[in-house]
Amino acid sequence: MTSAWLLPEHLADVLPSEARRIEDLRRRLLDTARSHGYELVMPPLVEHLESLLSGTGEALDLQTFKLVDQLSGRMLGLRADTTPQVARIDAHLLNREGLSRLCYCGPVLHTRPGAPGAGRELLQFGAELYGHAGLEADLEIHDLALDGLAALGIQGAVLDLADARLMRGLMAGVPCQPAQIEAVYAALAGKDAAGLQEASAGLPAELRAGLAALVQLYGDEAVLDEAARALPDRPLIRAALADLRGLAGHARRTHAGVQVGFDLADLSGFAYYSGPRFAVYAPGASDALLRGGRYDEVGAIFGRNRPAVGFSTDLKALAAQAGASGRRTAIRAPWGEDSALREAVRSLREQGETVVCLLPGHGHETQEFACDREVVAVDGHWIVRAL
Repeated sequence: MTSAWLLPEHLADVLPSEARRIEDLRRRLLDTARSHGYELVMPPLVEHLESLLSGTGEALDLQTFKLVDQLSGRMLGLRADTTPQVARIDAHLLNREGLSRLCYCGPVLHTRPGAPGAGRELLQFGAELYGHAGLEADLEIHDLALDGLAALGIQGAVLDLADARLMRGLMAGVPCQPAQIEAVYAALAGKDAAGLQEASAGLPAELRAGLAALVQLYGDEAVLDEAARALPDRPLIRAALADLRGLAGHARRTHAGVQVGFDLADLSGFAYYSGPRFAVYAPGASDALLRGGRYDEVGAIFGRNRPAVGFSTDLKALAAQAGASGRRTAIRAPWGEDSALREAVRSLREQGETVVCLLPGHGHETQEFACDREVVAVDGHWIVRAL
C-alpha cells in the first residue's frame, strides 16, 4: 500500500529555505523585466487544448496533461508552456497595433521530465516582445535575459546562438517526407554525422553537402565565416549569418564577461522558431539556464501572425545555479501581552526586521531565519541586544 505522504515521481515539495530563495529570484527577475518596460500577465493554468498546443508541434503535445471539462465537455490541457497563452493575450485581449512587452511567472506541468534529474513541475518565468520584426527586438530580449541572470548573481554566462533560417534556407524548394525531415533533425541535434548521411539519402547533393557542413559548425565566431563558405549562397542563409554576427557583437559590447558561442545545428524547438534563437549556459550547469528566440508564427492560430520574440526559464533550476543565499537574520522576542513589548515588536517589523515571537514552551526551530539578536526588558524598557 502506497504511503499517503509520497508524491508522484519527479514532483517535490519546496521547503521553507528553498521556497524563500525561489521567491527572491522571482521578485528580482520581475523587477528587472519591469525596469525594461515589460508588463506582467497571469494566464490560467488550465485552458482549451487546441489553444495551448497552437503552433507548438508534437513535443509539447506529448508533454501536456489532458482532461475533460466537466462544464463544457471539451478537452482541456494543463499548460506545459506559457508562450501560446501570452500569444493569445496579445492577439485578442490586448490587440494592440504597436508593441506589446509582456512577462509572466507561474507553474507549468510536464507529463515527463524534460531531462535526467529534472522535475515535472516548473516555475516558468518568461518575457515576450510582440510587434517588431527588426533585429532590435532580438537585441532587447537578449539584454533582458542577460540582465536578469546578472541580477541573480550568476556569473560566467555563455550566450549560445543559432538560427532556424539556416535549415529553412537549405531545405527551400526540396520536397521531403515528414519522417525524413524528423530523422534529419534528430541526427543534427545529436551531432550524428553518420546518422545524418543515412537520413539525408536521396536528397539533392547540394543539400546533403550543406547538412554535412552544418553538423560541424559550432564554436566561436570563426564558425560564421566557415558557414558562409560551406553553405549555399541563399538570401535566408545570408540574412541569418548577418543577424547572428550582429547579435554576437552587441552582446560583447554591452555585457562584459559574457562569452558568445555558436551551434548552427542546434534545432531545439524547431517546430516554432522562425529566426535567431539562443540559449544561455553557465559554469556548473548541466543544461541551458534559459532558452528563447524569434517565433513569428506563434500568433497565427489566433488570427494575428505578427512578429514575436522572447525567452523562458525555470526558476527552480535557476535557484540551484544561483547558489544558497544563507539564512536571513532575525530577532527573537518573548510572547506576551505587555503593551510596550507589543509596540516594540511592531516598530521593529515596520522597520523591515524579522521578529520571531517564541510561544510558551517552544524554542526557535525554523529553517529560514537565524536569530542573532533578542528583545529583552532592561530597566522597564524593551531593547534589542546581540545574542
